[in-house]
Amino acid sequence: MEIGIDSFASAMYGSNELNSVDAMEQLLDRIVAADEAGLDVFGIGEHHKKEFLDSVPAVILAAAAARTKRIRLMSAVTVLSTSDPVRVFQQFATLDIISKGRAEIIAGRGSATEAFPLFGYNLNDYDALFKEKLKLLLQIRDEEFVTWSGKFRPALHNQPVYPRPVQKKLPVWVGVGGTAQSFVRAGTLGLPLMVAVIGGQTESFRPLVDLYRKAGKEAGFKPEDLKVGLHSPGYVGDTDQSAIADYYPGYMESWSKIGRERGWPPVTKAQFDAGVSPKGVLVVGGPETVAEKLKRHSEALGGIDLFTFQMDIAGLTHQQLTRSIKLIGSKVIPLVNQHIEKPSPPKSLPKV
Repeated sequence: MEIGIDSFASAMYGSNELNSVDAMEQLLDRIVAADEAGLDVFGIGEHHKKEFLDSVPAVILAAAAARTKRIRLMSAVTVLSTSDPVRVFQQFATLDIISKGRAEIIAGRGSATEAFPLFGYNLNDYDALFKEKLKLLLQIRDEEFVTWSGKFRPALHNQPVYPRPVQKKLPVWVGVGGTAQSFVRAGTLGLPLMVAVIGGQTESFRPLVDLYRKAGKEAGFKPEDLKVGLHSPGYVGDTDQSAIADYYPGYMESWSKIGRERGWPPVTKAQFDAGVSPKGVLVVGGPETVAEKLKRHSEALGGIDLFTFQMDIAGLTHQQLTRSIKLIGSKVIPLVNQHIEKPSPPKSLPKV
């Protein structure tokens, strides 16, 4: 299992608002820390709100690419429904060149809807937009000269799209929530799947992941082509007690605010306690607890290839976030790797 971080480039630490310059500098420092700590990926989301600085994730990732050496850099997610697939491809192909082949895209419809009126799209076209634009993005990825026509964008007639990325096939994941249709679509296309689980119990998503794998198999893809990633809120402290003490106040404040915006009831302490329980979605605790929970989540979904922590919307300071990243690299990743079964060596050498 690979492990990484997703960030929304938050400029808020609890009730303390940072200026944009300081918040961005600290975010880039954390990406460097993740690279140095041995984490596998760092993702930047896309929002169009005052409290987040991630409206153009490819720009942030390009700045990070210039300061890092090995960590893969991905969007988490690119709101493809309200973006031009040509520009998305160009941005991430450029990022791939800057990073020497470390760029990836997670394409999604977007759980927040502020991008639709901002860019002049009708929310009633929510799924149709994504379906059409994902098809175009994949065609651009696979073909240098593109001929295409659709409903939401002017046609392309043998039009070349440049630059081309370093990677022969720029990785494109599909980010999904809880809609069966989205899981089936990703499987039918043979694209890796990133499942955002932010509430309830992770195991409840197993039937949907099974649908993804079934659709992929029926479309002729091999099991190794059908990667599954899991994105959930989380935080690693020195101990379970210290992690919960750090995480709980900001989590309650942030998610209560999100709830008010989306019409959800206020988050309760009982819900938080359920979230940090063994089957709950919140991956919060000391290194041993977190490693065990990641193992359990992987088993619950029939195996996961990538897990990403969402940490920076729980009011945590830069110092707390950086410390958590270092604990993930030094403690959690080795503990998780211990659970991965390695093939047994042959009992005897083959005759030559």
